[in-house]
Amino acid sequence: MSNAIGNYLLHQSFFTPRVLEHQSRSNTSTSVWGNTFLQPQANLLTHRAPTSTEFRGRRLTLQKNKLQMGKMHTILRSTKAVLAADPSSTQQMEKFRLDEKVELQIAVGLPTSGSASVVNIQVTSNSDGLLLHWGAIKKQQDKWSLPQCRPVGTMEYKNKALRSPFVKSGANAALSIEIDDPAIEALEFLIYDEAQNKWYKYNGGNFRVNLPKTELTTPKISVPEDLVQVQAYLRWERKGKQMYTPEQEKAPPSTMMPPDSVSIDKAAETNFTTTSVNNPPYKIQSLEIAVEDENYVGMPFVLLSGGNWIKNSSTDFYVEFKTSPAKVQKDAGDGKGTSKFLLEKIADLESEAQKSFMHRFNIAADLMDEATSAGEVGLAGILVWMRFMATRQLIWNKNYNVKPREISKAQDRLTDLLQNVYKSFPQYREVIRMIMSTVGRGGEGDVGQRIRDEILVIQRNNDCKGGLMEEWHQKLHNNTSPDDVVICQALMDYIKSDFDISVYWKTLNDNGITKERLLSYDRAIHSEPNFRPDQKDGLLRDLGHYMRTLKAVHSGADLESAIANCLGYKDEGQGFMVGVQINPVQGLPGGFPELLLFVVNHIEDRNVEALLEGLLEARQELRPLLSQSNDRLKDILFLDIALDSAVRTAVERGYQELNNASPEKIMYFISLVAENLTLSVGDNEDLLYCLKGWNLARSMCKSSDEHWALFAKSVLDRTRLSLANKAEAYHQLLQPSAEYLGTLLAVDQGAVDIFTEEIIRAGSAASLSSLLNRLDPILRKTANLGSWQVISPVEAVGYVVVVDQLLSVQNKSYSRPTILVAKSVKGEEEIPDGAVAVLTPDMPDVLSHVSVRARNSKVCFATCSDPNILADIEAHEGKLLHLKPTSADVVYSEMKNYELVTSADSNEASSAPSLSLERKQFSGRYAIASEEFTDELVGAKSRNIAHLKGKVPSWVNIPTSVALPFGTFEAVLSDKSNQVVAEKLLVLKRRLYEGDFSLLGEI
Repeated sequence: MSNAIGNYLLHQSFFTPRVLEHQSRSNTSTSVWGNTFLQPQANLLTHRAPTSTEFRGRRLTLQKNKLQMGKMHTILRSTKAVLAADPSSTQQMEKFRLDEKVELQIAVGLPTSGSASVVNIQVTSNSDGLLLHWGAIKKQQDKWSLPQCRPVGTMEYKNKALRSPFVKSGANAALSIEIDDPAIEALEFLIYDEAQNKWYKYNGGNFRVNLPKTELTTPKISVPEDLVQVQAYLRWERKGKQMYTPEQEKAPPSTMMPPDSVSIDKAAETNFTTTSVNNPPYKIQSLEIAVEDENYVGMPFVLLSGGNWIKNSSTDFYVEFKTSPAKVQKDAGDGKGTSKFLLEKIADLESEAQKSFMHRFNIAADLMDEATSAGEVGLAGILVWMRFMATRQLIWNKNYNVKPREISKAQDRLTDLLQNVYKSFPQYREVIRMIMSTVGRGGEGDVGQRIRDEILVIQRNNDCKGGLMEEWHQKLHNNTSPDDVVICQALMDYIKSDFDISVYWKTLNDNGITKERLLSYDRAIHSEPNFRPDQKDGLLRDLGHYMRTLKAVHSGADLESAIANCLGYKDEGQGFMVGVQINPVQGLPGGFPELLLFVVNHIEDRNVEALLEGLLEARQELRPLLSQSNDRLKDILFLDIALDSAVRTAVERGYQELNNASPEKIMYFISLVAENLTLSVGDNEDLLYCLKGWNLARSMCKSSDEHWALFAKSVLDRTRLSLANKAEAYHQLLQPSAEYLGTLLAVDQGAVDIFTEEIIRAGSAASLSSLLNRLDPILRKTANLGSWQVISPVEAVGYVVVVDQLLSVQNKSYSRPTILVAKSVKGEEEIPDGAVAVLTPDMPDVLSHVSVRARNSKVCFATCSDPNILADIEAHEGKLLHLKPTSADVVYSEMKNYELVTSADSNEASSAPSLSLERKQFSGRYAIASEEFTDELVGAKSRNIAHLKGKVPSWVNIPTSVALPFGTFEAVLSDKSNQVVAEKLLVLKRRLYEGDFSLLGEI
């Protein structure tokens, strides 16, 4: 196009790139085409003075830096009629060549009286990831405003611009923008190819579309009232759904207004206070308003600068006051048993961490050195924080858009650091495994990027670009999360069920995703899936493939994903979609891929015995690699964690298989699960002895040894004790951090209370405990053992109350000490206040919630397998019983009411039968063997060991024992070499007798 034509169409152009740098005008001319709104920008380089940023009093103006713009020529201009019935309504159109294969066409519909302007933008391109990056220009303003009327799928970018996706159709991508705000006089935009990370600009700057103007006339027609109401609602919705009316607006009371404020009718005017900053030309202006009256729900306001009103898209700014009562945060305590400083730092950083997973993982990575230096309690703090995140107790995303590749990169950084700690500190490996199970694998670049790319391919290939798929697409592009794995699974289940919408919701709800949670996302999901039958096969294929991409980032411990990462895979890209190539881990054992293939092929088998054997063999093969240096150690770890989880899932699926199984088969399953647990925990010595015991018990059972059941029962009790000790160790390590951090972060108290229990029950220990419960009654019956299993051996006195279910009374509070006989105890219940004992024919495992609660609360808890004994106790309902449990029995007797008072009084008075203590004489020997144990030389525990010799079966080993006889300590202390120690101890004892009990620690 020549300069002559360019000058001819100068004045009213609608293509006006912003002059973003102060320049002089290169050409000036006056247009003779007054209505023209098409203008090439070649000669529109106008002179503009920079705008001041100074804010004096109530005057606010803005300044924007300017960028140099060059020249670009249009290739076609035409004017055509679009409404034959109204020749005055026309559409102006112009085309641009952006590069060799990309062409841009822009057309604007001239508005009729009272109608909106419509800008149609079309791009001819092979790319599927085009976005329009745009904003509106209002009269006498430089800064972009963000119109409320936006195309579907539009998102705000850093509160400064809008980004709207083009709708692809063949080789063309189109977008239509309707502008109904008369204050807007132009649109400005750039085109962003998200797939190629490429910007299309107008000679280095923005495209500008000057909107045509029309004079508004008031139509002389009568509008029905219902249409008026609809229009009013639409306007209200577009203006941000203001939650107040003019009648609600009140002038603020004088006590609320800042100094020097002026009251005007129903409003007030307040000057901002100016504060200088380091850069002299710029100033910060602020004011503070204290609102203490809870009756006020919000504050509308506007800004006045130099006689100009500054508003929020033609309406008032509005600040909503949160009127819901704030949570009363309980005292966090002293943080004993925790890395208190680290937990407080985590709490301080939580507001930043909740912006996105990228922020949270990067913050966790930044804290890893400090956590490792603090030792096991420091890493426990990281675990607690990550677990609160994984169980949705913390906010996953808040007002921040982040690309999937940025999330996966942050995950990759954190898991690399966890891998390094695992290598360098073997003593922390167990807690590191638990942390990694809460964090996805992550990965650099391509893996995360495919989350964005692949959903576009699915939409394109299956013709599903609107509704739920478009809403999910927007969420995936801006804030992908582990919820997306569940959503993808729910969609596949819905399609497989022939589009039964109840199946979709069941999958979501079973995994903790409700309709309210879908709506809570920054990019909310409002719609339900609604696919056509002809889309079924393609969607199942593509969503199944997409699930692998999602799990690769979010589910590091997913078995299929973990196997693929270790064995390697290659996935070619389609069109703009990037390809992915994962190389196999070096040093895997020979035949290992075939073993993993067997596992994958049998993972859903109903008969799980062969699968369990395969899973255990795979874990045994991996174990040596876990202690070797490998730059892909984290992939091996994630695979091991996934195999561990698969064992638990398989065992739970195989419970039905064991309903009528022989004791030998149950013991074999127990030995498999016990072996799996030894491969997962750090200090596993006692579990290894238990595993050997189970193997011997199976051998004895096969050979029909008459004592096999008795021996198996002893191994079972030892295994239970080992599990209880492990649970206690977890509780001591994790629960203090869970309670302290949970209080600081206002986590739901119920989630805090059961934190450690949930950790335990999510692993193989819970499966093992359940199998032990299946075997116990069989062993008791076979070995003619007693009828009681005592879970919490606490002596108790109380009144008998019989209930059907413990669940039905868990929230009750008993006013007097109560012994509950509950016919059903499932393990999830709470023990009600006032209960001193719970007896039941049910058999909750020793790691269940109620078992842990009983032990921690010092409540007697026992199960009875003899219905006659239980019936006799129930016959005492309303009466006072005394329970005295031992390790394998519960002795009970009836008491009179006055005995309860007498017993309480005697306890308060600390009156007890008098004891006569006799000092034993030193025998002159410093150590003796078990054959020499007598009541004159050693105590009862030592004598009992000697007493067992010759009285138990040969397979019961008696530990070799040596004892220090009575008086040995005193004899050693009286030796001259210990004179100084003896004198110091004498002084300490004298002070202790005088009442100085602070010396106990020193002694």
